[in-house]
Amino acid sequence: MSTSPTSSSPAANGPDVFVVGSDLIKFGRFPDQTPAKLGAAAAKLALEDAGIGIKDIQAVYSGNVMNAAAMVGQQILRELGQTGVPVSNTSNACATGATAMREAYTAIKAGMYDLVLVVGSEQLGKAGLMMAGGRGGISPEGVLGSGLMPAVFGEAGQEHAAKYGTTLEQFAKVSVKNHEHSMKNPKAMYQKETPLEMVLDSEMIAYPNTKLMCSVNVDGAAAVVLASPKKARELGMKRAVKVSASILTSDRYSERNLTMPDFNTCTRDAAKLAYETAGIGPEDLDLIELHDCFAVAEILHYENLGLCKEGDAGRMIDEKETYWGGKIPVNLSGGLLSKGHPTGATGVANIVEIVQHLRGEAGARQCEGAKVGLTHVLGIAFGSACAVHVLEKVNA
Repeated sequence: MSTSPTSSSPAANGPDVFVVGSDLIKFGRFPDQTPAKLGAAAAKLALEDAGIGIKDIQAVYSGNVMNAAAMVGQQILRELGQTGVPVSNTSNACATGATAMREAYTAIKAGMYDLVLVVGSEQLGKAGLMMAGGRGGISPEGVLGSGLMPAVFGEAGQEHAAKYGTTLEQFAKVSVKNHEHSMKNPKAMYQKETPLEMVLDSEMIAYPNTKLMCSVNVDGAAAVVLASPKKARELGMKRAVKVSASILTSDRYSERNLTMPDFNTCTRDAAKLAYETAGIGPEDLDLIELHDCFAVAEILHYENLGLCKEGDAGRMIDEKETYWGGKIPVNLSGGLLSKGHPTGATGVANIVEIVQHLRGEAGARQCEGAKVGLTHVLGIAFGSACAVHVLEKVNA
């Protein structure tokens, strides 16, 4: 019997939480750097954005996947200044950075701190294809044909196509859109248009995912400074952004084929709880940064986040509703497909992108009049982790 999702979010209690500083480095490949140096560079930018120094920070929350046991947070403080504050290191697959964000949010909600730093960093370079699952349990090898992520998401795409008639061209249009968006983002790894024909003609990795429909492994880092209401007022509320919901979910039991990872349920659970916590619905959102690890994933998440009814995602992309200037712009940063996917940094980078739009500081890609934004990250390895955040503009 399926269980119902329950929220462990303290959002109903405690003070509000605000983003008062945020930034990221340009994503790329930096073989002469380390995750800590990349993270420190992003942290320095976020601290400068908040108008404070590392001595003002009361706790640090660091997210990193590939060096999870290396205490990257402490290494970042070696670069910025070792102040003796608590440091927490987080690893939660692709949801790592967003998980660090939620831990920091929770600490301020609990009244433990007034000012904390969140840093997500990763040095992937040209890392190979990541595996799903691992040793033990049920393996998809020989059942789906591969446990590699392109194939796992390819299978999910084919399931959607079988149910709703979604076409290869509709999946490919996601990549066209996100590469087009990246042309306006100076910090994206790639800033190059990819017409539909180019996407379809690129090497087939795992049907329906061609090479240009797969996210880009890059090095990168992003950081945000979170504050309590008291500290936010002291620093000035003009550019502050409220975190209206911070939700983290995992897999719940359901009667299904356990050889197939369930991409949908934990996202739907997280979205439902986020909307309830923030007191909004999907119709109230002005823009979204979601987890487009593969083009097919974005199509699935249109429905998982309640942006359209079941089977209607293909129509949304055909009618350009999720393009810049459309009804609900998605991944104006260029997304993971073009901006890049440094796993530990991705969740924090999504926060930074939404903050820039709510502040009216996103430049040529600005979503005009943006007041409410949502970020979504889905991590899959030995299970699933989904983080959803709702951010709102503050009327100072």
